[in-house]
Amino acid sequence: MEVRQLTLSLPATPAAATAARHQAVSAIAGWDAGLGTEVVHTAKLLVSELVTNAVQYSGTTSVSLAVCLDGTVLRIEVCDASPVLPQPALPDADSEGGRGLFLVAALADRYHAEPTEAGKRCWAEIDLPSKPSQEVACFLPLQRS
Repeated sequence: MEVRQLTLSLPATPAAATAARHQAVSAIAGWDAGLGTEVVHTAKLLVSELVTNAVQYSGTTSVSLAVCLDGTVLRIEVCDASPVLPQPALPDADSEGGRGLFLVAALADRYHAEPTEAGKRCWAEIDLPSKPSQEVACFLPLQRS
């Protein structure tokens, strides 16, 4: 059984989201799993939002990204060392930020933030339109709520 996953450790800098996006899209395209462009674009946006939130609000020096294809779901996880869970809030109409979690909620089929022993894990899942030909197991322990 082939494992299709990407794991990265990134410095918590403004460039982290760009690096994560590029590497995630490159990995997903390289898996040759027959994922449509809509799934790839959605994954790209989810990676960007989750990594950006971790960098901006965690106050940690690094974040980790895991992207895992399990045969029916594409899961994106971002972990950081802050125990503070994100809280969606309505931004002012003129605010430049504060909409990331709303975008994640709109794009993902499921998403959640949960505490871990080392901080927190924020994840989002995209249901695939059709099941790829091979079932895949993920290296990272995944918890679904």
